[in-house]
Amino acid sequence: MHVQSPFDLSFEELEGLLLGWGEPSYRARQLWAWLWRRLATDYAEMTDLPKGLRARLSQELPLSLPRPGALELDAEEGTEKVLLHLSDGEAIEAVLMREGDRRTVCVSTQVGCPVGCAFCATGRMGYVRDLTPGEIAAQVLHFARRLQESGERVTHVVVMGMGEPFLNYAATLKAIRNLNHPQGFGLGARRFTVSTVGVVPGILQLAEARLQVNLAISLHAPDDALRRELVPLGRKWPVREVLQAADAYVAATGRRVTYEYVLLSGVNDGLKEARALARLLRGRLAHVNLIPFNPAPGLPFKRPSDRRVEAFKRELLRHGVDVTVRRSRGVRIQAGCGQLRTRHLPP
Repeated sequence: MHVQSPFDLSFEELEGLLLGWGEPSYRARQLWAWLWRRLATDYAEMTDLPKGLRARLSQELPLSLPRPGALELDAEEGTEKVLLHLSDGEAIEAVLMREGDRRTVCVSTQVGCPVGCAFCATGRMGYVRDLTPGEIAAQVLHFARRLQESGERVTHVVVMGMGEPFLNYAATLKAIRNLNHPQGFGLGARRFTVSTVGVVPGILQLAEARLQVNLAISLHAPDDALRRELVPLGRKWPVREVLQAADAYVAATGRRVTYEYVLLSGVNDGLKEARALARLLRGRLAHVNLIPFNPAPGLPFKRPSDRRVEAFKRELLRHGVDVTVRRSRGVRIQAGCGQLRTRHLPP
């Protein structure tokens, strides 16, 4: 059974716990600041908390953090990927990307993934379990500590690692709210991007939450027949329903939706598909992010030529759809989109 960590609790839950122990309310603010702002890794560091309280916290709410394992670095790009060992022996991967002044952490929300998209290495692992809010946030805090050594800090978080965030909705949102809390880590809501393959109930829940986070939807095909081949969950939620849910999100938040589209050579990268995609998105508050396929062991697809990628992009622009091509980062260390999988054995 996973032992609950203080990082799994919201500020209100932590405050309630300490009040129940007879502690004054300001103790919760002190503890919260140590956990989320000062990035403490041990209760012993928290010298302004009474010794007795620190002892009780160690006993009843262990400060367990994922243990870093294999680290892979692409020094040329400044991208690094870490394998994090969880308390039950499972493991996940998280990635830090450096670009200009941006320091973006890509986090996982599940061990493995139950969706099984045809072009994704994570999906081939299968699904093991959901991560807790603390395990999701701990990936950001791990890299925050690394960056702190050089006087830097995390500027953005993308929930695009292993797993489908909206199949672990409550934990994902709690981790974001904790990282967003102004008295703690304090990362602004607009600096988070959550990526989903189109889990309609999750999109609608996020719309109701009215958080100003960015929503990215992995579409990958402009019609249901092709999408069902590439994204098995397309059988459950057809393109029309996904777009309707996205429209509800735009109406609730005023935020533009990004539609991610992995380009697979000879599969979904033709001008016919580009025109069909343009018909779907024209007139919507939408941006298309084209992602040339990142190869991974065991996957049968190929990356399209730069010429085909550019032609697809031009066709969308010609039809009035805003589009960019995502620069692939971390591909050489298998840290790119769709490449994450825990292929290392625990030590």
